[in-house]
This record gives sequence, structure tokens and C-alpha cells, in this order.
Amino acid sequence: MLSLRCMAMIRYVLIILILVFILPCLAQQPEAGTPSLEGLGKINFPNSCAPAAQSSLLQGLGQLHSFQYAAAEKAFAEAPVADPHCAMAYWGLAMTTYRQLWDGVDEKTLMKGRGYLAKISKDWPVTAREREYLDALGNIFADNRTQGDERIVAYSKAMGELSGHYPDDGEAKSFYALSLLALPAGDDDTELRKKVIALLNELSAAQPEHPGAVHYLIHAADTPELAPLGLEAARRYAKIAPASSHALHMPSHIFVRLGFWQESIDSNQAAAIAAAQATEQHMGEAHYQFHAMDFLNYSYMQIGEEAKARQIIEDLKKVPGRTEDVATNVRINFTTRNLLELHRWKDALALAPEGDARTRQAVFLLRTIAAARTGDSNAAGQNLKSLKNAFKQDRSRDKSLENYRRKIAEAWLDFAKGKRDKALTKMRAVADVQDRDDPGPFTVTAREMLADMLLELHQPALALTEYEAVLKLAPNRFNALYGAASASGMAGDSGKAKSYYSKLRDICPPQADREELQRARILAAGSN
Repeated sequence: MLSLRCMAMIRYVLIILILVFILPCLAQQPEAGTPSLEGLGKINFPNSCAPAAQSSLLQGLGQLHSFQYAAAEKAFAEAPVADPHCAMAYWGLAMTTYRQLWDGVDEKTLMKGRGYLAKISKDWPVTAREREYLDALGNIFADNRTQGDERIVAYSKAMGELSGHYPDDGEAKSFYALSLLALPAGDDDTELRKKVIALLNELSAAQPEHPGAVHYLIHAADTPELAPLGLEAARRYAKIAPASSHALHMPSHIFVRLGFWQESIDSNQAAAIAAAQATEQHMGEAHYQFHAMDFLNYSYMQIGEEAKARQIIEDLKKVPGRTEDVATNVRINFTTRNLLELHRWKDALALAPEGDARTRQAVFLLRTIAAARTGDSNAAGQNLKSLKNAFKQDRSRDKSLENYRRKIAEAWLDFAKGKRDKALTKMRAVADVQDRDDPGPFTVTAREMLADMLLELHQPALALTEYEAVLKLAPNRFNALYGAASASGMAGDSGKAKSYYSKLRDICPPQADREELQRARILAAGSN
């Protein structure tokens, strides 16, 4: 039988072993919700799920913050395997169906989300905070007759209350900010966007590697006026979440707004490669790659690399997971944009209408403009009729887009018929509306077309004013710089013309091959 002294010695040794070996191991175990997600940022999300479910749950959140919905759904689906009573896994699965800035609320979304939330039993362990998350999302998926906008408003209000109850909860703050961006837009949402930017800057200061903070801030700043406020977030997001193709791409929304073409190209080259890999691994969808290629095509055109812009269109055939109908729409939309940018009117008139009704509209609008620019009012009128028929075949009937396209086409038809004052008045009216509504950075705007009209009418001073207005909203746009240079030269201001030609030359690399660059380079150097 052991003596008391011997037993005391054994207890002492056991205590030493615990201190030396066991406690350090326990200390290394991450708290629920605090691990760094490799390539997706850092998230702190305490929850009631078992430790074995934490990795999947947080992986899903990381993917969700970068809008990688397919990957997020797979990750969240793994959590209930480890913990069948993990309520927040089903919350996460429902969140993957509510793609707030992409699809909003439709019946398919509601049915799928309700199915996930219905799996949560009332006797499962959830904290008061988790219950608020579930109740907030319930506003979206409630089984009642509430309209889509009302659901979105109610959800945002509930997320605001949740964020107020738990001011240190980064998930509550980021999802509240995102919900504000999804609210039905008014005539001017600038103040709302500024509020979102302030919220997310506050979150970034507290959690510098939170993916949602920078991602949603970029969305909030994606306007001509606010884009400079998103530049820091744009340059950080890809570093925070390099495993996400969308995170690699998203900074280019700001780069394009600011005319930082090479940064946009670098961002989207990486995003396109990552998107293709994700699709091949069944962790993504083809539209992620199409979206990156959209930015690449446009950005190459703005730095004068026409051959590379055309190659992007050829590369559409290689996109994994594509469907032929979607690929056709993308190809035609890229092609119409290129021909409009390059003023290739003969090629434009030969372009056959393909794709869905919305895509055929783009073709008929281009052909109306091309016919007008070549002086063929009959062909312009025929294509305008075809454009109007295509409007009737478009089930979505986007009235704003439809009005832009109709009025721009009508203005060019008037121009072709010699009704110049009427054409200028119509185009200016569309330009004023577009400036207010912000049609996005990927289009030859009505304001630029107005400048083109004025230049053709030998009114260079007025044309210059319009080109410079375009450059305020879309810095470093190739056609606007070239137009401003041409208008300055026609107006007799050789110094300003040389300045614009020099800027155009400087943003285009030596290998750039657009035809206009030969003249721009000569005039930038001071030759006649």
C-alpha cells in the first residue's frame, strides 16, 4: 500500500504533466467562431453548434461573404453531418438562397429558403442572439402574402436591431450593411451608401481581415461620385480573400470607375482563372468567369488593345460550365459593345441578331446607330422598328433600359434625317437622365453620343464640353479622351489637344493596336 508521501508525490507529478502537456493543447484549441479561414479572411461568429461543426460553418460564412454561393451551400451542408442540431447551419443554407444584390426575392428563393429553415426544431439549443438571426431571416421567408420589397425592408430593420443589440458582432454589422444596399432604391441613394461605407469602415477598423466589410464597401462605393471612397477596400479585398474568384474580381468595380485599367485587367485575369478552376471543381458557376471576362474585354478596349479585347470573345468558347444560350448572349453583347466603341459601322450593319430578346435589342440599337452614322435613314428606321418589336418580346420589360435604347435610337434616326436640332435635344434629354441614374461604366453613354453628334456638326467647343463631362464620370475613357483631343484641335486649342493626346498615349501600352493611337502618338509628340 502506497504511503501518503508517495501518493502526494504522484499527485504532484500528475499536476506537472497537466501543466506541461495538456493545458497548452487546450489553449491551442480555437474558440468557437474564431479561426482564420485559409484564403477567405477572418470571421468571429460564436454559436451553439458542436466543435466538430465549426470548420464547415465558418467556411460557409467565408464563402457567403464573397458571394460564392455554391461553395457556401456545400460548406453549410456539411455542418449538420457533424452536429444534427446545428441550427445556424440551416440559417446559413437559407442565406445562400437569398442573393440580395443579384436576384432579390422570387418564389423559387422563398420555397428553397423556407425548406431549410423548416428543418430547425424548436427544442434545438440556440442563444438569444442566434434566435434574433433566425427571426430576422424569417422576415424574408415568412409564409405569407407579404410583397418582396416589404420582406426586404423588414429583414433590414431586424438586422439593424440585431446589430444594435450586439455592437461587437461583425456578422450582424456586415449583414446589416448588406441589407441596406438591397433596399428598394429611391431617386438618390447616395446618403444611404455613405451610411453603409461608414458602418463598414468601422467594422474594418475592428476586424481588418473581415471579408464582408471590404466586399460590401466596394458595392456601396460603386458609383462615379463615391468610387474614391472604395479604393482602399478594393486594394485590400483580394489580399484578404484570395481563394475567392469573386474577391479577386470585385476590386475592379472601383478600378473601372476610376479609369485604372491595368489594375482592372490584373484583377480580372486572376479572377477568370480562379473562376474556371472553381467551376471545374463544382464549386462555382460559369457566370463568375463571364463577369470577369466582361471587365477584361472592356478594360482592354480602354487601353487600346483591340486584339486582346477580340481574343476575350474567342475565349468564351472555352469557359467551363457554360450553356450555349448564355454564351451566345455574352458573345453578342461583347461584340456589339466593341463595334460601337470602335465605330465599325459597316461591320455593325452586317451583325446578325442572335440571343434572347434583350440581346437582340442591343444588336438592333447598334444597327440603328450604324445606319444613322453612315447616312442611311431608311436602314436606321427599319432597325428602329425591329428594336421596338424586340422590346415586346422581352418578358422582363426593363422600362428604364427600354426608354434609354428607344430614345437614343430615335435621336440617331432624327440625326440621319437631317433633323439635327431635334436629335440634339433628344440625346441631351437622355444624357441628363443617364447622368442621374448611372447606367454603369460599361457603355457608350448618351452624353458621349451627344458629343459625337456635335463634333460631326462642326461644333467643337460644344462637343468638348460634353466629352469633358463624360470624363468626369468615366475617367480615362479612350473615346472620350480621343474625342476631347479632336474637339480641342478643331476649336484651335492645340495645347489642350496635345494634352489629351498625351494622356491617351500614356494610358495605352506600346503594343496597343487601336487605329486612333497612331494619330494620337504623333500629335502627342508635337508633330502635325
